[in-house]
Amino acid sequence: MESAAQPFRIGVAGVGAIGKNHARIMAEIASRSEGTVTFAAVYDADPARAADFAAQYGTQAASDLADFAARVDAATVAVPTIYHRRVAEPLMEKGVHVMVEKPISESYDEAQALIGLAQTKNVILQVGHIERFNPVLRQLEDRMDHPRFIEVHRLSPFPNRSMDIGVVLDVMIHDIEIVLHLVKSPLVQIDAVGIPVLTKREDIANARFKFANGCIANLTASRISPEKMRKIRVFQQDSYLSLDYQEQSGWIYKKDGMQIVREAVEVEKDEPLKLEIAAFVECARHGKRPVVTGQEGAEAVRIALEITDQIEKNAALGEK
Repeated sequence: MESAAQPFRIGVAGVGAIGKNHARIMAEIASRSEGTVTFAAVYDADPARAADFAAQYGTQAASDLADFAARVDAATVAVPTIYHRRVAEPLMEKGVHVMVEKPISESYDEAQALIGLAQTKNVILQVGHIERFNPVLRQLEDRMDHPRFIEVHRLSPFPNRSMDIGVVLDVMIHDIEIVLHLVKSPLVQIDAVGIPVLTKREDIANARFKFANGCIANLTASRISPEKMRKIRVFQQDSYLSLDYQEQSGWIYKKDGMQIVREAVEVEKDEPLKLEIAAFVECARHGKRPVVTGQEGAEAVRIALEITDQIEKNAALGEK
């Protein structure tokens, strides 16, 4: 929680491909805060890169992680997944509130360790599932009744990043977390397939979920597609919604007698990352529950790892 006398100090650990955008938004938040929030520091394993971003945004480059922890009250962690725990733990040990980019960790056990530490130190732990802050999701939530079938496509060209994880943990995990959030029923069956193409891990994958309440969800993710697509369709008893995360637009189709009528979904467009980081800073300053908790992030990792395990087992059987 912030002091009444001192500005709340925010920072970014890791200013690479994703973290550089965190830094931009942190600087914007501080500039609009009228002195209540200050962008206090950045940290990166590459000191030169940290210094460049510090100069660009008028903040300080921390000499090491301990120095960074001493300079901030809350920080986003945007380092590769394999380093999430290594960076987040020392920060929380020092009482720093943390938003960890998705996935929260490489394993469910590591995620639980981070959750336990956050509880022990009484700090906020938010997980960076950015689509939960996409304005189209609010429109979907407002219109949800009893979903019967959900279909999701998340496709993109090869990103040349996140090489330490496959497409399930890199990309599909967004939609795993969203589907779990929307359906709110125990997941009773998973059927998954996936193949590596450009990396040693799966680059394209499909997973089919069956929930206890009867809902079925079909998720497809690819990082080797020639086009970008981020769409979700939700079918209910008398309507279905088709929403585009990328364009922040959508349509709702409703049954009207023996006809289907279509109407546009009005979406107030905004930058999801900006909304996400602003929400984290607000939670950290005032002790509020984050939109995506550590446990929700951990559950998404658990399901994602079950999918990748199934993909690996299927691949091993295919090689015999």
